[in-house]
Amino acid sequence: MSRIGKKPIPVPKGVTVSVQDGAVEVKGPKGAFAPARAARHHVRGQGRRAHRRDAAADAELSKFHGLARSLMANAVQGVTEGFKERAGHRRRGYRAEVKGKQAVFALGYSHPVVLEIPPGIEVTIDKQTHITVTGIDRQLVGQIAANIRRMRKPDPYKQKGVRYMGEVLKKKVGKTGA
Repeated sequence: MSRIGKKPIPVPKGVTVSVQDGAVEVKGPKGAFAPARAARHHVRGQGRRAHRRDAAADAELSKFHGLARSLMANAVQGVTEGFKERAGHRRRGYRAEVKGKQAVFALGYSHPVVLEIPPGIEVTIDKQTHITVTGIDRQLVGQIAANIRRMRKPDPYKQKGVRYMGEVLKKKVGKTGA
């Protein structure tokens, strides 16, 4: 049984957690966010902490109480600090730029690859090779970063492609010449 769901969520100053009609909304300095899965659980606020109400009677909801607590904690962290994922290219000739609400990538294909940036997500590009994805929704930030990485996955033989910052690839040995 998960004990994560029993831990209270610290709510910093400037952040409000409101529960109305089973929907939870977290408002903070970076914006407002309503985690979808946490809405099914009963949440109560108590001072500067938020707790999940005991749902021992409802076995269907008690299965997900650890998940609901994690989603609520991520929402609180997202509206206060935000989330950030970083990626970068490893090849000469690979470039990226932001044009309005689109990110355009030149990744060695015969055409440029265009990524639509959803609302609530900000993509910044430094030196045409370092990509930073920021936002208040942890899941959406991670998904956009994964979509960018998927455009040109890192190659284990030549060590080129789009990878997360800090990601270490194990270089494979190619064919040996006779």
